[in-house]
Amino acid sequence: MSLSKPDQPYTVTPEGLRLAVRLTPRGGRDGIGGVVLDADGRSLLQVRVSAPPVEGAANAALIALLAKALGVPKSALALVSGETARVKILRVSGDGAALAARLDALLSPR
Repeated sequence: MSLSKPDQPYTVTPEGLRLAVRLTPRGGRDGIGGVVLDADGRSLLQVRVSAPPVEGAANAALIALLAKALGVPKSALALVSGETARVKILRVSGDGAALAARLDALLSPR
């Protein structure tokens, strides 16, 4: 069973979260920009990293940034698809409801 809000870039799964990300490498500085829609209307978490898209550097920076933001070890994140694409699917292991709440807090307007 999986639960998701239609306007959120994640789905809660029994293992944790399945997270859809649009990554911008060489984005100037590392940061989470919010939620954007792709051409098909799917919600994506917009993330920028300063690392270049060379030899997995941008993917490693993405995992490090999300791990820190969600308060989980880097080993809790795994790239499911999109290794060389801008749109990536990641699996975040842990308590899905708690991870979703942390992500919602990060994305909520301050």
